[in-house]
Amino acid sequence: MKQTIETEKAPRAIGPYSQAVVAGGFVFASGQIPLDPQTGEFVAGGVAEQTKQVLINLIAVLEAAGSSLDQVVKTTVFLADMKDFAAMNEVYGRYFSAEPPARATVEAARLPRDARVEIEAVAIAGK
Repeated sequence: MKQTIETEKAPRAIGPYSQAVVAGGFVFASGQIPLDPQTGEFVAGGVAEQTKQVLINLIAVLEAAGSSLDQVVKTTVFLADMKDFAAMNEVYGRYFSAEPPARATVEAARLPRDARVEIEAVAIAGK
């Protein structure tokens, strides 16, 4: 059995997918990009500001699914340019300081709406 998750506190899906799906005791959160859910526009600034907004969006999706960042077991970070790794990693580390999840970071040729960073996550369902 699966449950799809939708919240107005994160950007709406821009295609035929869910913000997250809860199944098998896990939350599978779709990749978040740095859109402000109120305006539908990118946040101002560089990759550090974009990473912060991506994580704020991810928090909103996880909370709507009844989970939290503390329950994240795996993330995948997609960067438009691996030269942005240090700036992304510094912000990411503020959100995942204690018991950080497993992670893969990859450079992608192009991200949705030309974002600099996108992050998807798998978390344990429930807090």
